[in-house]
Amino acid sequence: MTSFIKKDEIKNNWLLIDAENAIVGRLATYISKALRGKNKNQYTPHMDNGDFVIVTNIEKIKFTGKKFNNKKYFRHTGYPGGIKSTVPSMLLKKKPEEILKLAVKRMLPSGPLAKKQLSKLKIYKGNIHPHKMQNPKIIDFAKMNRKNYISIN
Repeated sequence: MTSFIKKDEIKNNWLLIDAENAIVGRLATYISKALRGKNKNQYTPHMDNGDFVIVTNIEKIKFTGKKFNNKKYFRHTGYPGGIKSTVPSMLLKKKPEEILKLAVKRMLPSGPLAKKQLSKLKIYKGNIHPHKMQNPKIIDFAKMNRKNYISIN
């Protein structure tokens, strides 16, 4: 018989990841799995039992290949002919946290649960963040092997 987690059994951990020299897509997949709770034994698809994720040094994030200058992000102003595009090199100068946030948002399933899970992602420039009281578990993403890429228990 399958057992699902109850609301009072949910324990959210705090994870701290340094994004220096991390590749955007690989970091985003790890973060999206942690936000959804897929790294835990008690994963339940319809419940929000994921962890809080703090990402620092977002301005030092990397892309593979030529994506840094060739990839395009599109948005629409709402007016006719109002489609705008930008490349990651320009977005990194203005809003570097938006690059990772968009990548993670697109990896989560759409709906109100994903919106709640995305709100547990905290992204900051530099090493300083206001969540020291939560005692976040430090995840060394740069030295993480591909074999233990998913589990953080």
